[in-house]
Amino acid sequence: MSTNAINTPPPTRIGEVALSIAISQLGQQEQPKGSNSGPMVDQYLASVGLKPGYAWCQAFVHWCYQEAAKVAKVPSLVPRTGGVAACWKTTKGRKISLAQAKDDPSLIKPGYQFVLLFHGGVGHTGIVERVEGNVIHTIEGNSNDDGSREGYEVVRHTRVIGGLALVGFIEY
Repeated sequence: MSTNAINTPPPTRIGEVALSIAISQLGQQEQPKGSNSGPMVDQYLASVGLKPGYAWCQAFVHWCYQEAAKVAKVPSLVPRTGGVAACWKTTKGRKISLAQAKDDPSLIKPGYQFVLLFHGGVGHTGIVERVEGNVIHTIEGNSNDDGSREGYEVVRHTRVIGGLALVGFIEY
């Protein structure tokens, strides 16, 4: 038996790496507040081909996974889009529906993307940090302490599986 096989660490899910990157971004803010711009916000937006001024929650998730893919030396499966609905529709990741998640919250793991879709085609998204029963703890860009989908910073939130507008989760 090869000693390399014994000393090789177990593979890490790309979502776990993306989560650690998202955590490192906590507190990043728009400059000025309300501008959908700023040094890091502009980088998030650029990762999906957008200029400053656009809502950036999906761009934040894309950027985290893109950076994680660089670390893991694998291609990112997150669609290159700033639109939450477009991401949900075109993802190559494994979708977990709201019904599946409500029936078995243990399906949801740290590093999964959660997707909220509202009337009129707008949405919000972020990365699951941990799951406790039917409650998910998340890292979200373009939010604030009130839980807005049009905030100004990267923050932590707590959301209920089955809550308003949640459509599901994506595993990459």
